[in-house]
Amino acid sequence: MRPVNKPSSVAIVTGAGTGVGAATARMLASQGYGVVINYNRSADLAEQVVKDCLELGGDAFALQGDVSDDAVCRNLAAQAVGRWGRIDALVNSAGATLFVPMSQLEDVQAADFQKIFDINAIAPFQMARAVATHMGNHGAIVNVSSVAGQLGTGSSFPYVLSKAALNALTVGLARTLAPGIRVNAVLPGMIEGRWMRDGLGEEAYERVKRQFAENALLGQIATPEHIAKSVCWLLAPDCLMTGQLMVVDGGATLGRPPAATGKK
Repeated sequence: MRPVNKPSSVAIVTGAGTGVGAATARMLASQGYGVVINYNRSADLAEQVVKDCLELGGDAFALQGDVSDDAVCRNLAAQAVGRWGRIDALVNSAGATLFVPMSQLEDVQAADFQKIFDINAIAPFQMARAVATHMGNHGAIVNVSSVAGQLGTGSSFPYVLSKAALNALTVGLARTLAPGIRVNAVLPGMIEGRWMRDGLGEEAYERVKRQFAENALLGQIATPEHIAKSVCWLLAPDCLMTGQLMVVDGGATLGRPPAATGKK
């Protein structure tokens, strides 16, 4: 049996089987963290993330659970404390959406809002509440939100409103948990990866990706690793930020300015 490492820092990452969550877990492990890899359906992928974390020098284990269930959130915290005796960081990366054009108002039902809110807004609150007592007077929480919550446009109305709620939750928790616990959010634009490809379909995904890159001031869209680096920076103990909504979208929300014509 592999001996359990005694990491100096411990993190819980929700939705860590894929995408930003998986990339963040790997980066934290490379820094020596003990990481709880939470997932809901991606068991095989989550176990691979655990293996990657161990190879990178951290300690890790996977724990299945739907974080819209408060009991699951409290169990994640309890399992982290039971294994390592502490919690230093929480990354709320689990997310859900519907791909329904915002012009199609009749195609969205009240139940759709509740389902998306449960994962994107209520679960991060429950997770923050579950870890706060164990963090004591130190710790950091990062919510993976979206520019959709600021721009009012995205994959669907339930998604947009849920991310706006998550942004407000970030600021509220920062006020409530200060000074011991810092709370920030990373707001990506489009992110390369399976989530968007599966939701849009291959042809639409490539078209939208190209459009985002062409409009972005930096000429590219983010990868999960880009977002993970920002998350890890916000988790660093010497990061003097709280209550901030940090946009990481390559300048896509700013857009390219019109070309100069040389005419007055």
